[in-house]
Order: sequence, then C-alpha cells, then structure tokens
Amino acid sequence: MENFMKLEIAALGENESFARSAVAAFALPLSPSLMELSDIKTAVSEAVTNCVVHAYGRETDAGKIRIECRIEKTGFGGTLHIEITDFGRGIDDVEKAIAPFYTTLKGDERSGMGFTIMQTFMDEFSIESEPTKGTVVKMSKRIGMERTAEIPRAEERERVNA
Repeated sequence: MENFMKLEIAALGENESFARSAVAAFALPLSPSLMELSDIKTAVSEAVTNCVVHAYGRETDAGKIRIECRIEKTGFGGTLHIEITDFGRGIDDVEKAIAPFYTTLKGDERSGMGFTIMQTFMDEFSIESEPTKGTVVKMSKRIGMERTAEIPRAEERERVNA
C-alpha cells in the first residue's frame, strides 16, 4: 500500500512552520538525510508562503491551503510527492511568475525567488493555475538515492577486502 496524507490549514503565515514540519515528518519513513529534509522544508515553506502572500493577500478571510503528500518507495529510498493547492486568485501568466525576481508586490520586501527556490530544492516541479480559481504546485523529491550509490555491491566489497 502506498502511504499518503492530506492536510488543510488556514492560509495564515503562522501555519507555514507547521506545514513544513508536517511534510518533513511524513517523509521520515524514507530515512532522508538532513540535507534532503532541509530541501523539503524549504520548498514547502516557499510554497505555503506564496499561497498566503499572493493567493489570498491580506484579506480578512484568509482562505485555505491543501497539502497532499504520498510516498513511493523504491529499494533503499523512494520519492516524496507533494501537492500544495490554494483556492485564491490564481496566476494570470505562469511563465512570467516563475521567472527569477518576478513579484507582484513591488513595494513589499519580496524577492520574487519563491518558485526558483522550489525548483532548485526539488527534483520535479510544476504549476497549474487558473485565474480566480487557484493554483496547484506539484513537487517531488527523490530520497535516499544518493546513499544507495555509495553502498558498494557485494562483489565490490569482496574485491576490496581481498
């Protein structure tokens, strides 16, 4: 059976740390390295922050964020698949929005690097968005794959020990 989880939170900045910790905790059965956990937490943090700031803005009714994760196990590791959905404004031009340094909040202290950071820290990344209906960010992270490359095969161990 494939493991999965679904979490809905209010689109409030104070929930960002909970969301990233929950997803990181869900990934623990894959035995991620500290770097892999850090990558996951950073990408989730950026995605949730984007929902809070851009999808809903500073409206009094913040809306909600849905986080869905599933684990696909393979050998010594596996892949963590994450979908983060908001039901807010949506994005008019996704290509423009994913460009580094692009931000719709020019007077704010935003760098416009959220999507770039997500792409950098995850192995797979995509966005689906429709104006006035919301946005879905899909990300995947292969976990434990680098360590499996470090484990010598039995015949290699025998040759080294001979």
